[in-house]
Amino acid sequence: MSPARARSSVDGTRFADVRWVEETGSTNDDVLAAARAGAAEGVVVVADVQRAGRGRLGRSWQAPPGSSLLCTVLLRPALDPADAHLAVHAVALAAQDACRTVAGVEVALKWPNDLIEPGGTRKVGGILAESVLEGGRLEGVAVGLGLNVAWPVDLPDELVEIATALNHLGAPADVSREALLGALLVELDTWCDALATAAGRERLRDAYQRSCSTIGAEVRVQLVDGDERSGRAEAVLDDGALLVRDHAGAEHAITAGDVHHLRPAPPT
Repeated sequence: MSPARARSSVDGTRFADVRWVEETGSTNDDVLAAARAGAAEGVVVVADVQRAGRGRLGRSWQAPPGSSLLCTVLLRPALDPADAHLAVHAVALAAQDACRTVAGVEVALKWPNDLIEPGGTRKVGGILAESVLEGGRLEGVAVGLGLNVAWPVDLPDELVEIATALNHLGAPADVSREALLGALLVELDTWCDALATAAGRERLRDAYQRSCSTIGAEVRVQLVDGDERSGRAEAVLDDGALLVRDHAGAEHAITAGDVHHLRPAPPT
């Protein structure tokens, strides 16, 4: 990857500090350390390899060397801690746009933090946001993205049914990770501006709701306490929770859990 090429593509945005490393433990950890040391908004750490990449709910996350876009951005939005999920929505929408404009691939968003193949369930990417809090205030958010770009044709048996990559979905084999990153950051810069106003935040919520393939789908949600909820996903609430109406008509606001799409949402 070419750091200089990626930096030039984001001139004029808040993402002027793009830091490339061949290998690191976790780009999220690197950005969290920078945030706690007082780094300004806009730091971006990109790695070809992560030794200790992680996903949501403490899971590990691995990718073949050089096959994925592995990056974390530092945002310092003027948000209440309860609204930090909006940073995930902003990165998700920006990543979706980058996949479309650079790779020519449509990807779907799955609540709360995944990018998946359209009409299916295989994961193309995932987002992990970790907040920096001080005295109850949100001082920053490290938002990490792992996007599968150019994976081998033959995947390990344990991944065939659950993961895919842009090249498997029709993107050119030589799709540029630098170009994907640049397009993502340019679009994210616009969404970061939106985070600064109530009207902008409402636009972001509406855009995520329209793009989220979970809305309207029949789902089964495995909660972190081991319980389950099943029904129709009806909305993402303002606090980021997923509203699921079960088959008896009761509503459940899901704040965390693994969502399984049982039947996709009908076309609109």
